[in-house]
Amino acid sequence: MNITVVCDVLGEANNGTTIAAMNLINSLKSKGHKVNILCPDAEKKGFEGYYVVPTINVGPLNGYVAKNGVRIAKRDDGVILDAIKDADIVHVMTPFFLGRRAAYLAKQAGIPVSGGFHAMAENLTSHLFMKNCKAVNRLAYKYYSGLYRQCDAIHYPTQFLRDLYEKMYGPTNGYVISNGVNSMFRPTKAVKPPEYKDKFVIISTGRYSKEKTQTTLIDAVALSKHSGNIQLILAGSGPLEDVLKKRAERLPVKPVFSFFPHEEMVSILNYADLYVHPAEIEAEGIACLEAISCGLVPLISDSPRCATKAYALDSSNTFKYKSPEDLAAKIDWWLE
Repeated sequence: MNITVVCDVLGEANNGTTIAAMNLINSLKSKGHKVNILCPDAEKKGFEGYYVVPTINVGPLNGYVAKNGVRIAKRDDGVILDAIKDADIVHVMTPFFLGRRAAYLAKQAGIPVSGGFHAMAENLTSHLFMKNCKAVNRLAYKYYSGLYRQCDAIHYPTQFLRDLYEKMYGPTNGYVISNGVNSMFRPTKAVKPPEYKDKFVIISTGRYSKEKTQTTLIDAVALSKHSGNIQLILAGSGPLEDVLKKRAERLPVKPVFSFFPHEEMVSILNYADLYVHPAEIEAEGIACLEAISCGLVPLISDSPRCATKAYALDSSNTFKYKSPEDLAAKIDWWLE
């Protein structure tokens, strides 16, 4: 098949949507499909199969947008039509400017359209400092529906997301399919580095951003009875790195802040003692699934806006959202 994948966001692999997009693209190619990628990433210009649209200039906000690792795609009908002209199907990853326009032009041309529901409203409104405003989140979902009502089928990575959308807009031709875990994430022999030998290693993976709520984990480690013996590893990158490092200065053992390649992550997850997923807003939580796939015990936020809590076996695997005290108690229970 000829498949066009539309990516409003396709930059560094430091967020779930980009990782999901690249996994999908690589998987389709490995199965013999021809894949065209429509995106706003100038570095991809000239690469085979890539169709690159310009980005929107937001003036004084350009620095903030870049700091968040995001490019805002500008609709360009000429480029879009080139990308979809030979497609058997167009798959749109996210419901933003480029994806909505590509879906509209595809439908006009009689090309089937599928869409992925990867972005919760809060993933957008948190950048506008309004993630807790119900009216604004509702408007965001109304905007999202501009894409999904054009789709012949919708991919939901979790039942949580399907329930969320269909509660607002009614039944859809939806399919709940996890974005999946790379097969390299599995139990394997790994030895703690000498500097961690006498430490409890706690790892958390996620972009350094407000909705991932790493501050709760840092505060919980500070409250733990074992804080002097805990090596915290915060795997990721993002705009709040300096804020989190400042917050962690009071910890007796200096945490590790770093983005790790897959091979190194597999090793860390196999020698770590505990995985903590403190996110307030999470559509799926592949990082948590990676940890579980390596046999690591997870502690997951019970936030009502976190799909990841569905992976908990029982209450010993969850903690009260935004409660460092409860998380510290659960950490101590597991370590002891």
